[in-house]
Amino acid sequence: MDERVVAVIGYAGAELLDIACVTSTLVLANRLGARPGYRLVLLTPGNAPVACDSGLVLASQGSLQRWVEPVDTIVVTGGLGHEDAGADQLVVTHVRRLAALSRRVASVCTGATVLAAAGLLDGRRATTHWRFADRLARDYPAVRVDPAPIYVRDGRVYTSAGVTSALDLTLALVEEDHGPELARRLARDLVTYLQRPGNQAQMSSFTAAPQVRDAYVRSVTDLVTTQLDADLSLRALSAHAGISPRQLSRLFVRHVGRTPGRYVRRVRTEAAAHLLASTDRTVSAIARDCGLASAESLRQAFVAEYGIAPSRYRTAHRRATRVVSPP
Repeated sequence: MDERVVAVIGYAGAELLDIACVTSTLVLANRLGARPGYRLVLLTPGNAPVACDSGLVLASQGSLQRWVEPVDTIVVTGGLGHEDAGADQLVVTHVRRLAALSRRVASVCTGATVLAAAGLLDGRRATTHWRFADRLARDYPAVRVDPAPIYVRDGRVYTSAGVTSALDLTLALVEEDHGPELARRLARDLVTYLQRPGNQAQMSSFTAAPQVRDAYVRSVTDLVTTQLDADLSLRALSAHAGISPRQLSRLFVRHVGRTPGRYVRRVRTEAAAHLLASTDRTVSAIARDCGLASAESLRQAFVAEYGIAPSRYRTAHRRATRVVSPP
């Protein structure tokens, strides 16, 4: 095989970044020596240009309903137009047709709606953007929707979370096709710190800080997520907020659902998990950076939060994660 044809399925209201993360990554893979390389085509209904949800218009390279050339991988993009695309029988029928002829099927973000409408996710575990996961589960009960991971592989079908998780998905596809060394080179050239494992949560304590209106709680969560190695005892946090420890505890339970101490432990442990999976730093050094007193303190926090020792977590994630040594 001289090339692998990757058909990206576009439609009105597609997300441009969904498309670009996939196509730019695969083009760069070609430049870095992927053999067989990738040939990218954007297929749209009727071969018509598509207006992305940003307002920019993309020219099509082929008609979705008339494409008959062999396809290695189809990738259905997400975007604000995903529900209309999933309700369009022309789109659904020909996505199903191309999927039957392809080695591999994938969706980015809300593109999972189109795969689900085509019946391609029935009985499978799948993910989508966390904001739309409940709707996908409600509308397609035959799909086992998991809103947490960055991407999911179930057999030959891949689904990914929101927008830039398409980069993680595409790196995983390249690794499957060409091995980890090319995927590592791609990650470096794309200036992405690491290729995140698919089972890493979409929403971490850093990207999903509690959306609360209470100014006291908000000031404390901002401090915790930016200064992990500071004194984050209840006394120090209440002094930072300017209220009593008892009042801060009550506010945290009301707005965050856990005490300040449990919140601090969660954030520190999650930061440690990220460093364990993405660097080769020692457990003691990671514990220190995350504000934990010792490797044993980290172990206890890890077991309490994840039910697994830090060493086992690192071993389990090494295969899926690019290990980067700090400068």
